Amino acid sequence: MSPQHKNSISSISSKLTKSWITTTIFSFVFFILLLGASVGWMDLFLLAGDRIKLTPIFTRNTFLTISKNTLTTPLNFTLQCSLDKNITTQTCPASYPEKWNPKDDPETCPDYFRWIHKDLEPWGKTGITRETLERARAKSHFRLIIKGGRVYVQRYMKSFQTRDVFTIWGILQLLRMYPGQVPDLELLFQCHDLPQIWRRDYRARRGVNVTWPPPPLFHYCGHDGAFDIVFPDWSFWGWPEINIEEWNKLSKAINEGIKRVKWEERKPYAYWKGNPGVARIRKDLMRCHHPMVHLIHQNWKREGRIGFRTSNLADQCTHRYKIYIEGKAWSVSEKYILACDSMTLLIQPFYFDFFTRSLVPMEHYWPIRLHQKCNDIIFAVQWGNNNTKKAKTIGRNGSGYVLKNLQMKYVYDYMFHVLQSYGKLMKMNVEVPEGAKEVCPETMACPINGGRMRQFMDDSLIISPSNKGACEMPPTFEEDELKKFLEKKKSVEKEVEKWTNEYWDEQKKSLQH
Repeated sequence: MSPQHKNSISSISSKLTKSWITTTIFSFVFFILLLGASVGWMDLFLLAGDRIKLTPIFTRNTFLTISKNTLTTPLNFTLQCSLDKNITTQTCPASYPEKWNPKDDPETCPDYFRWIHKDLEPWGKTGITRETLERARAKSHFRLIIKGGRVYVQRYMKSFQTRDVFTIWGILQLLRMYPGQVPDLELLFQCHDLPQIWRRDYRARRGVNVTWPPPPLFHYCGHDGAFDIVFPDWSFWGWPEINIEEWNKLSKAINEGIKRVKWEERKPYAYWKGNPGVARIRKDLMRCHHPMVHLIHQNWKREGRIGFRTSNLADQCTHRYKIYIEGKAWSVSEKYILACDSMTLLIQPFYFDFFTRSLVPMEHYWPIRLHQKCNDIIFAVQWGNNNTKKAKTIGRNGSGYVLKNLQMKYVYDYMFHVLQSYGKLMKMNVEVPEGAKEVCPETMACPINGGRMRQFMDDSLIISPSNKGACEMPPTFEEDELKKFLEKKKSVEKEVEKWTNEYWDEQKKSLQH
């Protein structure tokens, strides 16, 4: 072989070797990228001269913006707590994302979202002016301002326990989930149990000057006779005082708990555990002494002393029937009771929260009259034990409704839609008043060293924006449609009332003979 051929072959061999090495390196890099993506972290190998440099790209708590196949700067959503001991006041980072464009979500929101239209109806024609808003000031615990994606709070009254803290925390998580999607707005929030803006005060009456529209006030529950705007309660992000975890974690635990005891093997009795001291109707319930009704007084002070060993909600799905009864107003326990897969015996409520108005009697729960509750509960248990398949179905429907339609994604979507719709009604300049303080997860969580409060904040912290946008709002109720829905509910309740009365009439007759 001539030297010329040898040099040619050597040159080709060298090129093939370099090509193979290059291909191997890039294949290895691609494999590492795929592996990193699957576990939530990755390192990118960059050739730096003759060395391979290891450069971190993102961790579990960061996210990437992808636009037209272009990878942009990572946005870190970890808490940016200051480690400098000389800094006594935590500030909000300047690097919070201002915009995020998630993929459209073609899914229609659960049916209970339709009530948002009804709750905001009083301001549909007039909008919300500064004068209208300020009339709710005296009844509010705090004012919350969203401006340019940042949040400011001005407190007026101390709320019970940490209700206000976790309500504000929840709104902050919403803005982390949908950055740049919530409009600038001001709202006033009430943290007590009872609604505050009553319809009777805004009815035209002779000799009384009525200012319309009513002031908008956000609150945890509503009433047919009130104008309060219903909003998810604080317990969705945790209730540290009684060791109730944030809803995302707790709902999964309850879902596992219902599998421990098959429905047919559960105790064939009605069960309620709670604090009867908060309301007369609960004290009245405790007088229902019957073998088929198991009522337990929950002493929260004692429970705290023993480390909440006997109050784990995931361990309380052991009866076929569970009772829901209001306290001073609505009770946050309703979602926990419905989730248990037991047939819920729902004592006629006066109040409602944001998701309960679309529940249907005999589909999601068994209706119990307020003033005949003991007899009604006893009959419901008798009926259920004689119609186990139907009772089991009602329990499963109620549980399915909550575990499916009350996922935290939907809770945030509800907040998103009610705030977005509310913001569109504002006929005023959004202002940050003197005395209002900027709040963010850092200012709320970083100063807290350990404990349940910090743990629940960490557990509920949104670490990246949603890849999917909010669900699509269903249309408002047509007047006839809403009327038919409410009439149907009333008709079913009347039918159950008839069965109950007939049962007890038979019992009386049998005793007389």
